[in-house]
Amino acid sequence: MSIPSEESIYKLIPRVLGPAPKPPRYKSKFYDVVKTETRQNKAASKTMGPAKVPVKPPQDYLKRSKEPKLPEKKAFQYPDQPSRRPAVPPHTERPQMGAKSSKNFITTNAVTNVMSVPRKPAPKYVDTAGGSRHELEKSGLVPKYVNKKDYGQVPPYLEQRKQEMEEAQAMYDHYIKESLQRGQVQQVAEEERLVLLEGLKKNWEELHHQYQGLSVVTDTAPKKARKERMEAEMKQLEKDIELIERHQAIYISQPQHLH
Repeated sequence: MSIPSEESIYKLIPRVLGPAPKPPRYKSKFYDVVKTETRQNKAASKTMGPAKVPVKPPQDYLKRSKEPKLPEKKAFQYPDQPSRRPAVPPHTERPQMGAKSSKNFITTNAVTNVMSVPRKPAPKYVDTAGGSRHELEKSGLVPKYVNKKDYGQVPPYLEQRKQEMEEAQAMYDHYIKESLQRGQVQQVAEEERLVLLEGLKKNWEELHHQYQGLSVVTDTAPKKARKERMEAEMKQLEKDIELIERHQAIYISQPQHLH
C-alpha cells in the first residue's frame, strides 16, 4: 500500500484567485405589492385631468415670490403714555401776563360750602389701647348677611335634592309593596330582627373576649394569621350590626321555584 504524497504536478503553477462570489441581493417580499400600488397611484388624475388651479396673471409670471406687505408705519407710543403727566413746559414758553378774572372766589367758596352736604364719616372701631383704628364694615361685627332677603332660607338646590330623594323613596316603597303582594319578598318580623341583632352582638362579645386573650407578641405565622382572621370577623360583625340597627324594615327575597 503506497502512502499518498502531498507533492503533485498540478500544484506547481500558482493559481490566480478571483473575487469571492457575492451573495444574492436582498429582495423584500413586499416589493411586488409596493410596486403595484405605486403604479396605480401614479396616474391618479390622468382620466379627469389636473386640478383646476387659477392661473397667475402675466405681471406675476416671472416674479420669484410675492413681496410681503408691511403694516403701515405708526408713531411709537408707550403703553403708559395716556396716564402720564403732561411734560414740563420749555424755558422759551412765556406765561400769559395780565389775565384777570371777575370771579369772586371768596363768595363762590362760601356758597359751595353752605350748599354742600356734609360727608358721613365711615364707622370704625379701635381694638388697641394705642388707638389702632379699622373699618367696621369689613370686621364682621356689622350684621350684614342677616339683613338679606334670602337669609335663613333653604337653597334651591337642596330643595331639589330633597324632592329627588322623596321621589326615589316613593318609587322604592311602591316596588316593595308590589313585591309583597306578589310574594317575592317577605318582611322580617320585629321580634326576629331583635333576636338576630342580639345574637350578632353576643357573637361579637365572645370573639372580642378571645381576641383580648391573644398574646401581645405575634412572632409566628400562625399567631399572625389567627389575629388577622379574628379582626376580619369582628369588622364583618360590626358592619352587620350597624346595618340591622340602621334599617328597621328588612325584607328577604323568596326563592322562585321553576315550574
